[in-house]
Amino acid sequence: MGKERAEASRSKKFHLAASALAIAAALPTVARAQDTPPPEEAEPHEQTEIIVTGIRRGLQDSINLKRNETSIVEAISAEDIGKLPDVSIAESIARLPGLAAQRVNGRAQVISIRGLAPDFTTTLLNGRQQASSGDNRAVEFDQYPSELLSGVVIYKTPDAQISGMGLSGTADLRTVRPLEFGRKAIALNLRGEKTEGERLNADVRNWGFRASASYIDQFANDTIGLAIGYAYLDSPSQNKHYKAYGYEAFGGVCEPDTVPPPDPMCSPDSVTPDTANDALILNGQEAFATSRLNKRHAAIGILEWEPSDNVHSTLDVYYSRFEQEETMRGAQWFSNAWADGAFFTDVEAEDRGGTPVAMSGTANRVVPILRNDFNTREDELFSAGLNNEFKLDDRTRFVTDLSYSTNNRREQILETYAGYGMGTGGVSPATPDVGRTFDTIDFIVPDDGYPTYSEGLDYADADQISLGDRAPWGGWAHDGSIRFPDVKETVWAIDLRLSHEVEGFFSGFDAGVNFTHRDKTKRVSDNDLFLKNGRQQVTVDPRYLVDPTSLGFVGFGNVLSIDLESALDEYWVSAPILDANFFDKNWDIEEEVVTWFAKANIDWGNLRGNIGVQLVQQNQKSSGVVINGLEQGQPIVPTLITEGAEYTDILPSLNLIYDLGGGHRLRFAASKTMARPRMDEMRANVTPGFDLFQCSNRPPPGCAAGEAVNPWSASGGNPNLEPWRATALDVAYEWYVNSTTYLSIAGFYKDLDTYIYQQTGTFDFTGIPVPAAGQSAYANQVISPIGQITLPANGKGGTIKGLEFSGAINFGTLWNPLEGLGLIGSLSLTESDLNPTSNPDPTQEVRIPGLSGTIYNITAYYERGGFQARISQRYRSAFKGEVVQLFATRGFTEILADKQIDAQVGYTFQGGALEGLGVLFQVNNLTDSPYRTRLGLDSGGTTTADGGTLLETYEKYGRQFLLGFNYRF
Repeated sequence: MGKERAEASRSKKFHLAASALAIAAALPTVARAQDTPPPEEAEPHEQTEIIVTGIRRGLQDSINLKRNETSIVEAISAEDIGKLPDVSIAESIARLPGLAAQRVNGRAQVISIRGLAPDFTTTLLNGRQQASSGDNRAVEFDQYPSELLSGVVIYKTPDAQISGMGLSGTADLRTVRPLEFGRKAIALNLRGEKTEGERLNADVRNWGFRASASYIDQFANDTIGLAIGYAYLDSPSQNKHYKAYGYEAFGGVCEPDTVPPPDPMCSPDSVTPDTANDALILNGQEAFATSRLNKRHAAIGILEWEPSDNVHSTLDVYYSRFEQEETMRGAQWFSNAWADGAFFTDVEAEDRGGTPVAMSGTANRVVPILRNDFNTREDELFSAGLNNEFKLDDRTRFVTDLSYSTNNRREQILETYAGYGMGTGGVSPATPDVGRTFDTIDFIVPDDGYPTYSEGLDYADADQISLGDRAPWGGWAHDGSIRFPDVKETVWAIDLRLSHEVEGFFSGFDAGVNFTHRDKTKRVSDNDLFLKNGRQQVTVDPRYLVDPTSLGFVGFGNVLSIDLESALDEYWVSAPILDANFFDKNWDIEEEVVTWFAKANIDWGNLRGNIGVQLVQQNQKSSGVVINGLEQGQPIVPTLITEGAEYTDILPSLNLIYDLGGGHRLRFAASKTMARPRMDEMRANVTPGFDLFQCSNRPPPGCAAGEAVNPWSASGGNPNLEPWRATALDVAYEWYVNSTTYLSIAGFYKDLDTYIYQQTGTFDFTGIPVPAAGQSAYANQVISPIGQITLPANGKGGTIKGLEFSGAINFGTLWNPLEGLGLIGSLSLTESDLNPTSNPDPTQEVRIPGLSGTIYNITAYYERGGFQARISQRYRSAFKGEVVQLFATRGFTEILADKQIDAQVGYTFQGGALEGLGVLFQVNNLTDSPYRTRLGLDSGGTTTADGGTLLETYEKYGRQFLLGFNYRF
């Protein structure tokens, strides 16, 4: 199976590369089709500009930006953004060569550049660093509406005068400059939208709208420019979610026919028929129907003042408030022979990679837990910047830039439990089966897609369903939970620079200093929910119920649905959770970075570029806790600590462009780059753990009486982490055939001097008291003080390398009847090789987060006579992605290959009373592409004999339809 996948991958890459070469082969024909210019206009960029609008205008502006920048960049203009069917700027820039988006709840939210995780990308707004509402450094782009931006430039190679550039690249979001825009303009946009199908939850609508307005003008003889804009989003989304917890072979757990059986009391046989004893069987699953309402208010203001040629001031202000309400209802259950004596009948298994896997059967003695969850999130972003440029003489300029950015995320994560039946009191180790009614569920589990279940009980029967914990193993000791994550980041910076123009090989010099201060805090208030009256299970009053929610997408039927906002105070009380996990999720990080830079600009004949250097002084510190006690029933003993480190890096950079003539160019870039560590990896917290069950159920070797056991473990962060560092080389060939047709072939190589990975070692826990429960659990063994500790560490050695093909063809230059028809495409092939200095399993690959081996984007468009049509497809192969996991923590999983198709048609009136009015219809996620993850990332998990993996998460979001208009005057 593994070999077949590898061969398929190589074959796919070959065909993609062949397609790119086929496009390249067509370009000479396009070039020959151009009218022969007069000798003095031999260069395409010297031809008289042809004014075009719409899709081709956006493409032309993007190509001009790419061609004229001295760094290797990708760009998108406002015309592109205005025409693409996108919720945020992330959807637009995800179509650029070498870029890929990670879907979060069905929407493109964070961006990877050249196969590296979003944390390796620095995001700027008008050249200024932005605060992030995430747990780490990655900016979540859905806070930036595309309607308010004039363009985006993605720097793939560094420019010495831009501070804080990322290891993979830098995304500079840009707003309009009203004086440069040069004319008065008003733009209005309105679009209604609807998700496909019926509402998944009866009390959450599946329609919404978005609207925006922009105004640009100039005053006082064009010495004052003003631009203001407002964008509102009210967008629904729906999610049919399924997740597998894992697979196990349960044959032998109970075998009554053996002589003697493993347990004389066991009955019936855990797996029948016996031919399926070795089959991997799903040990737990969940199915949820989720509805979300996303609302965003965003506004910009830009004020320019240029009273003379010697003074130019610009004030930028940006504000965004993004709100989300999420209603989730469904069921989860353990189908596990080690819980409740569950057993499996009529199991049919098939070979998968040399391992039998149960594809269908019946799970007996299982207890579904009904979930009613209600989550909210608010992200509030404010950014401001003041830039003053002073012309000291004809050749010298002095620039000051002050900036401030703050971002605050506030969440509520609420989950509740219910089940079929009702008992007196609640589930506990002493009363493990209170109100727990066993069910029999038939199952069919395919290799891909949703499974099919058939339950025996009615889980929408309000007379039989009662609130309360229904978990096995004596329950979860609570009847729900409510958590309040709160993350705040503030960034302020001062940038001073001096520029001087000269003549000769070097055309000018820039030098300056940037001081950036960053604070980030994370707080998570965790609370257990308990039913009132001593956790007495209770049915729900009809006034708190809404129409049942269907889980028909997995064949399960309906489940009871509760209005939690109204019912919360009626049935539950809360109590804070002050365990080790609580302290581990609360931390403070403070950074001060001073960047000194110098750059020389090169402009000598056909050679252009720059050479520069940065001296980066970094001071980092983190405040957190070390836990010194885990006594059950006793308060945790936290010890406050503050640790940190200082580092200095010298980062040289070189960007060269050689013009070969005829639109052909060669680029070369060399640099040293770096990326600061993830915030959560820098936390000072270290929390121990004690495994009470190492010798229970299935005792491993070493649990005999008198033998030593090692139940201690610990994990945390490392405030002394050094940055990711790399030496980078880039080469590129570019051919600009005309203003809307080009070809680019680029290669890059990054030699990682340092990187960060999770290192596991041994640690002496002497001095930390053993919990009383631990002394009881290991009464017959000797508890060793030696255990494992896992912390982030710096590794050395490794490479990232790749090829990028991109281009655009205007077919109208081939044959006039094809005027308006065009194609834009890109293909990126990336691979990495890391060599950890210490790894418990040297054969196990260490993977870089965010790296997809293959990414491609292709867009076909037609635009003529006011009519516009476009269809776009983007693809990225599997990658290691960061997601939200249990208890509001962040972690990694393998996100499988994803392909998205979006389409748009529209018409813009060219004259008459309706001139400037455009109508459009859009469909996003045209093929209803699923979001999928797999079990077993990096190590562990479920694998077949040949190393293959099994499906973990499968979600579908449905198509999104939009209808609206644009009006500009």
